[in-house]
Amino acid sequence: MDERVFLDCANQGPFPRVTIRAVEQALELKKYPERLTAEHYFELPQQARTGLAKLIGAEPGEIALTNGASDGINAVANGLEWQTGDEIVLPAREFPANYFPWKHLEERGVRVREVEPADGRFVAADDLVAALTEKTRLVAASYVGYADSNRIDLARVGQACRARGIPLVVDASQAVGALVFTVEELRCDFLVAAGYKWLFSPYGTGFFYARQEWQQRLKVRDIRWLAVEGAENFNQLPRQNWRLVPDARRWDSVEVSNWLNLSALKTSVEFLLRVGVSEIERHVRRLCDHLVERLPRDRCVLRSPAEPARCGPYVCVAARSAEKTRALWETLRQRNIFVSLRADALRVAPNIYNRESDIDRLLAVLAE
Repeated sequence: MDERVFLDCANQGPFPRVTIRAVEQALELKKYPERLTAEHYFELPQQARTGLAKLIGAEPGEIALTNGASDGINAVANGLEWQTGDEIVLPAREFPANYFPWKHLEERGVRVREVEPADGRFVAADDLVAALTEKTRLVAASYVGYADSNRIDLARVGQACRARGIPLVVDASQAVGALVFTVEELRCDFLVAAGYKWLFSPYGTGFFYARQEWQQRLKVRDIRWLAVEGAENFNQLPRQNWRLVPDARRWDSVEVSNWLNLSALKTSVEFLLRVGVSEIERHVRRLCDHLVERLPRDRCVLRSPAEPARCGPYVCVAARSAEKTRALWETLRQRNIFVSLRADALRVAPNIYNRESDIDRLLAVLAE
């Protein structure tokens, strides 16, 4: 009997059984490479693209397949024309993938403004909107904060940005597959996500959504040969008068037709669509509420918003000191209970495979 309690989907999402079988079948293609066909190079990426588009209410032509969230963020950072004095607005303490690409632009005279929370705890939509000025060129924010599960009302931010002609970039790595939303609801222009968390996909997978209206305005700095029209004709590959494909495929990652990764990504996304993200969100919310309601407040503090509407698909808690929190994390691992340690807090991230009894085992250790 497996005695593990895995409450760490915000770190690594496990493969569903159907995904394991898909990877096993994909491995056979390198054992018997004569079985590889054009379908693996072109149809498989399109199938994965189509599934991801359904998850976020986009069109397949607005989805690029990437190696993670950083690819899409760098595509935007490198694809826009910047002027000295332009400002980029970020919530304070963003995950590094949504921080360093923007900070790198400071070499070109761009200023990065990190917005602190007005309430002293969690950045809100009003904080970001209030930070917009005539110099603001772009806003970038995580839908759910990686270290506190703070869920920003990005629809409010997106509406304000759209009214001012400012693009909104969303890092949805801690939301896609766990929360029900669409890109139209968020009013975002670009969205990125890593695939190895809530999408139950391999490390080294992800996607980049680029709203159709922005695709011709965003420069392509790195050319992938499979992003050129006619690349599917291996017998007569394009050479003269070549041009890029007209949609988001131009930002696909290098060697996009990685059938090992894509077989897993496609299968896991189809699994999520069958289960229903709304069902996952409901189940996870119930488990998180169970934890918050029974948290031993004499020993632990809540590091996430108490209001469910402002909280993402996990809960962060901490002991009364950083040292005690780390000791708790080590004790939990010794007891085969797995969570993440982030910003001196325990990040508890259940999913559809967890039960209340898993949360109760965690609570028993917290109360010791």
